[in-house]
Amino acid sequence: MKSKKPALAAACLTTASWLILAAASHADDRPNPPKPPASANPADDKENVLDTLAEAWPDRPEWLDMFADILNGSQLGPNDGWFRRAVSSTRFDWKWTCDTFDTDADGVVLRKEFTGSDADFARLDRNADKTLTSADFDFSDHALTPTPGMAFFRMLDRDSDGKLTQEELAAFFERSDSGKLGFLSLSDVKNSLDPKKPAPAILKAGDKPKAPAGPTKDTLIRGLFTQEIGSLQPGPAVGEKARDFTLKTADGKGEVTLSKLIGPKPVVLVFGNFTCGPFRMQAGNVEKLYRKYSDRAHFIMIYVREAHPTDGWKMESNEMAGVSLPQPATYDERAKVAQLCGDKLALGFPMVVDTIDDAVGSYYSGMPSRLYLIDSEGKVAFKNGRGPFGFKPDELEHSLLLMLNGKPKSAE
Repeated sequence: MKSKKPALAAACLTTASWLILAAASHADDRPNPPKPPASANPADDKENVLDTLAEAWPDRPEWLDMFADILNGSQLGPNDGWFRRAVSSTRFDWKWTCDTFDTDADGVVLRKEFTGSDADFARLDRNADKTLTSADFDFSDHALTPTPGMAFFRMLDRDSDGKLTQEELAAFFERSDSGKLGFLSLSDVKNSLDPKKPAPAILKAGDKPKAPAGPTKDTLIRGLFTQEIGSLQPGPAVGEKARDFTLKTADGKGEVTLSKLIGPKPVVLVFGNFTCGPFRMQAGNVEKLYRKYSDRAHFIMIYVREAHPTDGWKMESNEMAGVSLPQPATYDERAKVAQLCGDKLALGFPMVVDTIDDAVGSYYSGMPSRLYLIDSEGKVAFKNGRGPFGFKPDELEHSLLLMLNGKPKSAE
């Protein structure tokens, strides 16, 4: 193959050129491989680089999209990098549900057509209209979509364990009750949830307001390739056999083998780590799933590599919550952090610790957080999108309930 070193040197002038050249190198067998754009201005190419890359390399790895956006200055929001492609997938979608329960084929599943309990039907009927329709299967909002409820929860969950207790609610009342009169007025609540900000500093002529500091490109690139941001692998797809593993429990007193759990009950795999704030915020949702379905499914948490250690993409919110630690360098160090996480979140079901080479977390694409549902044949039946934006316990519950209440007419 003809050397591309001179072209590579020129292409490195822009992120877009570099990525398109990478795609061209991968697609040497194509009759018309793509060429680097002539522009030397990154802003000119930023809008089109991923479209061009997708056309040139349709089966490109997910990490390449992430790398592209990091180089282009992204701070990795829900529409950046691999989050654009990494949506959830399930065997139990709306079509499956109609094929299984919609006996009159009218595109609506009534309560009398559903073979499960009233409680299960009510959980599936997310918009509470007494029927199951395609609207009940819409989980398009990402897990961190800002809502008043989320803002309220994050403000009250002072210890960042994903659960609001009576004590925390009482503490909010006490903090907000101006004048200590025994009730909260509208102004009390408004001031507590939207406190007055200090007046901005006066800018000199020509000065620009400073944007909040975010992670540097170096930090994000390092986090990508050390797999703190997420695994470089996509994880097994729905329908694939779930790879077996045996891992020790966090306390070192036992071990769990996935294949030994496969059987009549589905298996829920929960991947997470202590320094991932969004994972901690979802801990209450995960625990409620376990408490509701522990008699109908096995639950196991796999503790993986830290997402936001102090020597990586450090988060101020972690320091405020007292979760401030470096990336464990040995298995014993990781196990100790896993025990701290287990003590704080108290999920109630077994936690095992991934090996320090991240063998399980990498294969299952479990960093920083992810959910899987494994069926009785040991195959993946549901897979959340990449965390934190794709980590949605309610979406897993939807597939779990459908699995427990019916079987497709033809197995995959």
